[in-house]
Amino acid sequence: MNTLSKTENRDLMLQAREALRGRWGLAIGANLIYLVIVGGLQIIPKVGAGLGIIVGAPMTVGLAGFSLCLARKQDAQVIQLFDGIKRFWTCLGAYLLKALFVFLWSLLLVIPGIIAALSYSMTYYILVENDTVGPLEAITRSKEMMRGNKWKLFCLGLRFWGWMMLCVLTLGIGLIWLLPYMYVAYARFYDDLKPAAGAIEPVAPGQAVVA
Repeated sequence: MNTLSKTENRDLMLQAREALRGRWGLAIGANLIYLVIVGGLQIIPKVGAGLGIIVGAPMTVGLAGFSLCLARKQDAQVIQLFDGIKRFWTCLGAYLLKALFVFLWSLLLVIPGIIAALSYSMTYYILVENDTVGPLEAITRSKEMMRGNKWKLFCLGLRFWGWMMLCVLTLGIGLIWLLPYMYVAYARFYDDLKPAAGAIEPVAPGQAVVA
C-alpha cells in the first residue's frame, strides 16, 4: 500500500545534519573514495564508460547503504561502499534498467524523464534492504513508494540548488560537504516512506547474499 511522506523537507534536512554531526569526516571520506574510483575509471580512454558502469553500479548501491546507516545513526563503515559487489548482477541490472527507463521516458520530453527518475529513486535503497529482490521488482516497488511523493522529493532536491550554486563559486570544492548532506537527506526521505516498501527489514552491512 502506498504511503505519503509526512515529514516536512526542512525537517528531513535537519535530521540529516543531526545524523552527520561528528561523522562528517567519515561521510566525506566515503564519498571521495566513491568519486575517485568511479570518476577515475570513466576518464580511461575507450573503455572508461563501460568500466564506470560496471564498477559504478554496485558501488552506487553500496553508497546508498552507507548513507542509510548514517541517516539512521548506525555504525556506517567505508567498506559498505563495496557491499554491492556481493550482488553484482542484481545491482548492474537495476542500474542499467533504471537508466534505460529514464532514457526512454526522456525521449518524449524532459519532464517525463524527470518524473521517471523520481519514480525510480528509491530503487537502490530497496536493494540494500532486501537481498531477495531483483532489479525489476526493486524498480516496481520504488514506483509504488513514490506514487504521490514525487513532487515532494523534487522540492527536496530544489532546496539544495542554492547550495549547488555556492559550490560552483568554490570551483566544486563545496561538493565535498554537499553530496554527503544530500545523500543522507534522501536516505531520510526513504525512511519516511519505508512502510510503503512493506516494512522491509534492513540487512546488516556485509550480510547481503549473492543474487
